[in-house]
Amino acid sequence: MEKRRTLRRLRSQAGTVISYTVMWQSSLRHIAGHFGTGIQSYFNFLRFLVLMNFVASLLVLGFVVAPNAAFEALPLNWTSQQSNTSVNASCLNYNPSPQGLVTYFSLIMDLLSGQGFIELTYLFYGYYQNSAVDFMNFSYNIPLAYLLTAFFYLHFCLSWIIRRSVYCLKRSLVSEDASLGSYSNKVFAGWDFALSQKGVVELRHKSIRYELQMDLEEEALRRRNAERTTAQRVRLYVLRGLLNILVLGLLGGAFFSIYWATNYSQELLGKADSPVKGKYVLELLVAYLPSGVITAANLFVPMIFGFMVPLEQYPLSFEIKITLLRSVFLRLASVVVLLISLWSQITCGGDPQNSECQSCGYNNHLHPCWETSVGQEMYKLMIFDLLVMLLVMLFVEFPRKMLVASFPTCTLLKLWGQQEFMVPSNVLDLVYGQTLCWTGALFCPLLPVLNTIKYVAIFYLKKLTLYANCRPAERTFRASSSNFFFLLVLLLGLIISYVPALYSLFVLPPSKACGPFRGELTMWHTVSSAVSELPRIAREFLEFVGSVAFAVPLFLLLSILMFYVMALADSYSSMVKGLKRQLRLEGQDKLFLVKQISELSQ
Repeated sequence: MEKRRTLRRLRSQAGTVISYTVMWQSSLRHIAGHFGTGIQSYFNFLRFLVLMNFVASLLVLGFVVAPNAAFEALPLNWTSQQSNTSVNASCLNYNPSPQGLVTYFSLIMDLLSGQGFIELTYLFYGYYQNSAVDFMNFSYNIPLAYLLTAFFYLHFCLSWIIRRSVYCLKRSLVSEDASLGSYSNKVFAGWDFALSQKGVVELRHKSIRYELQMDLEEEALRRRNAERTTAQRVRLYVLRGLLNILVLGLLGGAFFSIYWATNYSQELLGKADSPVKGKYVLELLVAYLPSGVITAANLFVPMIFGFMVPLEQYPLSFEIKITLLRSVFLRLASVVVLLISLWSQITCGGDPQNSECQSCGYNNHLHPCWETSVGQEMYKLMIFDLLVMLLVMLFVEFPRKMLVASFPTCTLLKLWGQQEFMVPSNVLDLVYGQTLCWTGALFCPLLPVLNTIKYVAIFYLKKLTLYANCRPAERTFRASSSNFFFLLVLLLGLIISYVPALYSLFVLPPSKACGPFRGELTMWHTVSSAVSELPRIAREFLEFVGSVAFAVPLFLLLSILMFYVMALADSYSSMVKGLKRQLRLEGQDKLFLVKQISELSQ
């Protein structure tokens, strides 16, 4: 018995120590106490992205960047994986090194645009060699390591997001189930009697108050919806239909602007006699034109959505979801439009017989190293996204707070008011940035490292602006369902980023003049070549795993397993419904007994 008590005490102490090591735990508790769990859900989501990108950064640094840096520093034997003797000489014209005198200003321009000296660093695809390094009876295949690292990086993110989504879905179903008496749990069982510090007690008070306020608001909204007449509902549905048509028009205009800006920028920069060549500022503006148009559309169109959505009279939790859904469609579709525009330029509109694509299989005149070109676009979008956030914070949010605080009697400033922390738009910024990272990771290997640094900076900047510039929300929303929805949107971004990665792996021919896959038919051909060099037993096993003879039985087995799990879930669901029915009957019995007791006592 004494051993069990000691073991329990040790577990409790270990749990306390671990809780102190959880990243930003204290900050998240303060945010939940002052602004509610809805705002806290944004920072929880941001912490999850930081951890995921940090692990991915270790993967990229450990298997791609660090080995290449070590091999270059050591006198080792390098063996080329493919010869370029049969390649057209025009396909090998690629020299991004700056010529002549390089000024300090041009170095800054290169850093912002991803061109010049920074193009020949570990940041971009074109710098890596198509070689294997031999040392100590071991061969390190750089192209294979590069490809498998990118492949496992995307699959690692997919697995972690799905695991966390399942966890959040369970919590969402439990918290939103009214039959479980969530209101009663908050009132009678929501307090933690182990709290002793005054500050922690106050934070817990505020957190429970926000949760009760959310329940009361949702109940009031359900009552108002039930009291609407048929004519009021018809008017509301017509208004929602008209607003959705306006939303589609705004999205269409934004997509056309992005497509035009990308084509204009790439064509102007690709000309040898371009009027912007040598004019650093003008050239930088033209290079950032697609990023600027995308950022402007992502900044102003969601603001219009924000003005429109209150007119549709949705519950706040659904209002956040529909605003997030519209905005995320705009942002992710803008990335898709950008990629389609780049694909059209790289592949000559999908026409391999075009004169510009016939010699190399891609447009080597406009994009001599097309993988680096795609990586540069994602790099510029990430840099521009961070710069815009900083500019909005410095020149919009802080001045607004100062004006409202300095002139409290001004009528216009009263109507403008102190800003609220808008969860949908801020979550959307994170999803958009993470999608850019996933899309560009194959072409810009250090993008996960840069994204980790960016998100750490965003956490502290958003925390600063939350406490300094924002007030608690007048309307609260349920954080549990929003956490699941945030991950669902993030999963959509990951699926979108899979498309260009898989297309580049299996369909597009790699650049002939740069990168670890130069001279190969496709990037995936590196894996096939590596498998062919394995021992016979290992090679035959992998060929069997990739054959139809293995795939069909596996598919049948997974189908049977899926139907079994579905049947098991149905049985559990029926059991849960029966228990809930029994709980309701027990409650009615208690009410009947209380009524009988009160009647007998009179």
